[in-house]
Amino acid sequence: MMSAMDLTAREAAALLHFYADAGVDVFVEDEALDLTARAETPAPPQTRPSREERKEQPAASAARPAAARPAIGTTTIPDDKAVSDAQFAAESARSLGELKTVLDGFAGCNLKHNARSTITLDAMPESGILAICGFPTGDDDRNGEPLAGRAGSLFERMLAAIGLSRDDVAVTTALPWRTPGDRSPTQSEVDICRPFLKRQIALAEPRHLLVLGNFGSRMLIDADKTVFNLRGEWHPVNVDSHAVEALVTFSPTELLAAPANKKPAWHDLLLFRSRLG
Repeated sequence: MMSAMDLTAREAAALLHFYADAGVDVFVEDEALDLTARAETPAPPQTRPSREERKEQPAASAARPAAARPAIGTTTIPDDKAVSDAQFAAESARSLGELKTVLDGFAGCNLKHNARSTITLDAMPESGILAICGFPTGDDDRNGEPLAGRAGSLFERMLAAIGLSRDDVAVTTALPWRTPGDRSPTQSEVDICRPFLKRQIALAEPRHLLVLGNFGSRMLIDADKTVFNLRGEWHPVNVDSHAVEALVTFSPTELLAAPANKKPAWHDLLLFRSRLG
């Protein structure tokens, strides 16, 4: 069996990245420790107490202090209070910079404790274009920015095809933190993160909104429909006092997994470009 001491620094780093992408967050020994094994030393034989000793036992038992119960660890479970705390925290931010500070200090979502990065908007470009994708991937989490890696390269080519560059478009994720192992987020996690997404939109005040992928469109526009039902049409999005129309299309990650959807995605991009003027 290969030992960790046999790996180079680069190989060890690659292995750790693999474990992180797989959702591994605890390491154990190669051999299990049997905590139920009993000591081999036989217990001393018990003798029946005398009548005098039995009379003294109740008094001794009463004088003996009760043993303290061991502390039992608890897991924080998101609830309605966590959602209201997120709502209050999001509304307290008066700028995108303040919102990032709020997210860095927010401890009400378990996703944050497993993620490396908190992904949120820094600023808006002059074009007023905002793109919202799903939850961060492993590449996003490692790089600290949305649409990193292959998905980011494809997104840049998609923008270039309609005469835009990455600098022309602000990008954020529907969730600020990656889910462990890229699993689907729970409804409680979605409810906690939704106020932060809406606050980003309200503070950014985009003039053009592009929603990428199934998760973001269901979280922001209609939870009962999929990207196939919502794509290719403009949908009103009203957040606080800001109103903007959003166009839904496939995310780069979805297009990498299903290249056949590139044709309808191209039609969506042309529709989006026509609205820019």
